[in-house]
Amino acid sequence: MHDSAKQSPTTSPTIPPKQQAATPQSPAAAVSGLDPADDEDETDVIGDLMGHYGKWQLLMTVLLSLFQVPNTFHISSSIYQAANKDFWCQRPAQLQHMPVATWRNLSGSVDNCRRWEGIDWSQVSNETTLPSDWKTPAEMDKKLVACEKWEYETNDNVGNTWTSQWDLVCEKEHLKNVAEMFFLLGVATGGIISGYLSDKFGRKTMLFISAVLQTIFGLWLYICSSFELYLTLRALLGLVSVSVTYSGLILAIEYVDGKWRTIAGMYNLFPLPISYMIISGLAYLTQDYQRLQLCIGIPGIFLCFLWFVVPESPRWLLVKGRIDEVRRIIEAAAKFNGRQLPADYQLTPPTQESSTQDVTYLFRSSYLRRISICFFCIWFTMNLVYYGIILNMSSFGGNVYLNSALAGLVEIPAIAVAMYIITKVGKKWLFCATLICAGVACCCAAITEGHADLLWLKITFLMMGKFTISAGNTIMPVYTAELYPTPIRNVGVGACNVAAGLALILTPYLSLLVSLPLNKIEGHLLMTLLTAWSIFGGFVVLFLPETAVRQKTDNQGGSSANASAAKQV
Repeated sequence: MHDSAKQSPTTSPTIPPKQQAATPQSPAAAVSGLDPADDEDETDVIGDLMGHYGKWQLLMTVLLSLFQVPNTFHISSSIYQAANKDFWCQRPAQLQHMPVATWRNLSGSVDNCRRWEGIDWSQVSNETTLPSDWKTPAEMDKKLVACEKWEYETNDNVGNTWTSQWDLVCEKEHLKNVAEMFFLLGVATGGIISGYLSDKFGRKTMLFISAVLQTIFGLWLYICSSFELYLTLRALLGLVSVSVTYSGLILAIEYVDGKWRTIAGMYNLFPLPISYMIISGLAYLTQDYQRLQLCIGIPGIFLCFLWFVVPESPRWLLVKGRIDEVRRIIEAAAKFNGRQLPADYQLTPPTQESSTQDVTYLFRSSYLRRISICFFCIWFTMNLVYYGIILNMSSFGGNVYLNSALAGLVEIPAIAVAMYIITKVGKKWLFCATLICAGVACCCAAITEGHADLLWLKITFLMMGKFTISAGNTIMPVYTAELYPTPIRNVGVGACNVAAGLALILTPYLSLLVSLPLNKIEGHLLMTLLTAWSIFGGFVVLFLPETAVRQKTDNQGGSSANASAAKQV
């Protein structure tokens, strides 16, 4: 997501990271501009003055990671707000106490979408005592007509959802996926423009404008009664939420220096699994989509007050020539870190190199064509599987609240393990292993589908899949940035983000691809689909070079053919 131009680390600051004009698909995707291979140990004057990493940077990056909380709330809220409910055609007023099973039988409402027309229900009591001259609808040549209103199960630990609020059943059932698709479409659109706006107006400015709009749209959804307006607000919410992720993560990365950029970008992800667990608890306690929306919208109000605490990126300010503001930030940070500043230090805005590269540069050598095609497939696969598991949690069986909390819990050690291993070994085989293991876990979960006594085993396999795919989701953006040469890194990762955006838009419809009659989903087919994509992604990783090899050859002058091809761009 950002790119550092090569400058002298002792005479002038490094050009600050440039954002990608593309879609971040997952929170991990926002780290994608880092280049540990080339820039991990590179420092600049700003870092030398206020410290590459200290108490000030720790405080600021932790505060910025809190912006991931409402983002995670909003993207995962549909798990509970769009949950399926048991429903049936509305009973006449005098038959409200008739057992539902009896009503379905008498009304001919086998599919809960149609019932017999023209029946005189005044002849029937709640005890289903029929008059002697009662004739069946078939004997009276009656036909089935569509129900106009429905009733919903109230004791299902789900409560009021989009389904019961707007009768999204039968012919309207697909609108639940449309509502989620609108949010993810907003994410895709926001990713394309957020990078440009953040570069133009500043990271802090875009972060807090987006955070304020996110809070407004989130709370507006709480009082919205029109489904059409609800769809529009969901799209706008997705658009500004990705900008919050984009600007906040870049700001956190630009506060630190050298190798700490990779680490700061990765530990910025820790609030994600914690947020998954929190929202599952909130959903269980509220069991109402509106009250849940209020709960997840309120935290944004408090985050907006961080405007008075969090400064603008000093590196972005330096590029813009706002030296006095840079000095104030450096002096405050150095004082907080306990560093003594030289009395005569100088700050000179760097000269930015013009860049005219476009997407065609990704196909101008065999090396670039190979890694570009591979990464397009991998980013699409990773986001499809990662969010396919998260957003379809309610269809896997068992307790959706417990499943979601466990999915968040297993992601904490996954991120920690990935952070540790990624600094010790090459990434190719580790990345491949995460995708293959996720595929094996999904396959085992598919095999156990349909066996009620093995539900615990199915959930165990799902959690194993979530663990491994989360680790891969942390590795993917850093690995991508290492393989793309510096001059076209923004273009390369941006193109990968577009592929991932397509996966995000398709995610709500995953289960519909294998729907059976009566609109019931065959669960094992969904897991089989995730299995196939995971193994496919792991297979594609095998065609990528190992980053450690490229680092070595680059340091030796580019003796590798692949590295040479990349540098000829």
